[in-house]
Amino acid sequence: MEKKVVLITGCSSGIGLGLAVRLASDPDQTFKVYATMRDLAKKERLLESVKGPHRDNLEILRMDVTDRQSIWDAKDRVVEKRVDVLVCNAGVGLMGPLEAQPLHSMRHVLEVNLLGTIQTIQAFLSEMKARGQGRILVTGSTGGLHGLPFNEVYCASKFAIEGACESLAVLLKHFNVHVSLIECGPVNTSFMVNLQKAEVGDPSLKDVDAQTLSLYEKYLQHCSSVFQTAAQDTEDIVKVFLTAIQSPSPSFRYFTNGAMPPLTRLKFTEPDGAQYISAMSRIIFSEQ
Repeated sequence: MEKKVVLITGCSSGIGLGLAVRLASDPDQTFKVYATMRDLAKKERLLESVKGPHRDNLEILRMDVTDRQSIWDAKDRVVEKRVDVLVCNAGVGLMGPLEAQPLHSMRHVLEVNLLGTIQTIQAFLSEMKARGQGRILVTGSTGGLHGLPFNEVYCASKFAIEGACESLAVLLKHFNVHVSLIECGPVNTSFMVNLQKAEVGDPSLKDVDAQTLSLYEKYLQHCSSVFQTAAQDTEDIVKVFLTAIQSPSPSFRYFTNGAMPPLTRLKFTEPDGAQYISAMSRIIFSEQ
């Protein structure tokens, strides 16, 4: 049986690495995986995780999603000259008071999370449409469904991806190409470790007012508590990706915890936004 060709971005760690290992190590050898990453110096962990005969199911390619030529160079190295499943997973975060965020940092988040995803889809879209077959999976975030304080630019990038993918899904239905967003909440990956985050006391915050700094400190404490009590393991997220990949009729959105988060649901049931904003503020900044 011909293997499904899967190309995944952002495979040096976290969800991308876990998914690449799971697919390449499939007992039935159903998949040929092209795992891409910006820095090939980080490929050893992935190589060490795929053993023995399964190694033939894995190719590691360099791809920088912010560099159009890098994307097309990686595409040219796909031996099969087709990609059945494209997984856009590469992403970065940025946390801190908005007035302290430098332009280059904000631009980088948008270039990776938004334009990087769109550029990657562009490279493979025509071939999928011509064949009348394909899957596009994008790592989404609850931060693309509801706003989070001190994550304005990150949420902006993820909100934009929601709109781009939803728009594409309407069109690609006519080409038998399915688009799915995997909506993740907190996940135990290196994303938070690698997150560009302003720490309380950083010189970059010296001009931020005292009340904002106090609220930011509360937000950081809230994040720490959430990750300790509610973060999912990477394997939990990988299982949701597998469901989307293997489904004969994939959904547009998959929530990794199995249900739409209550705060997201509140946005749909009370669309004027007032109750959501009050509820989020209370949950994060309450003195209790």
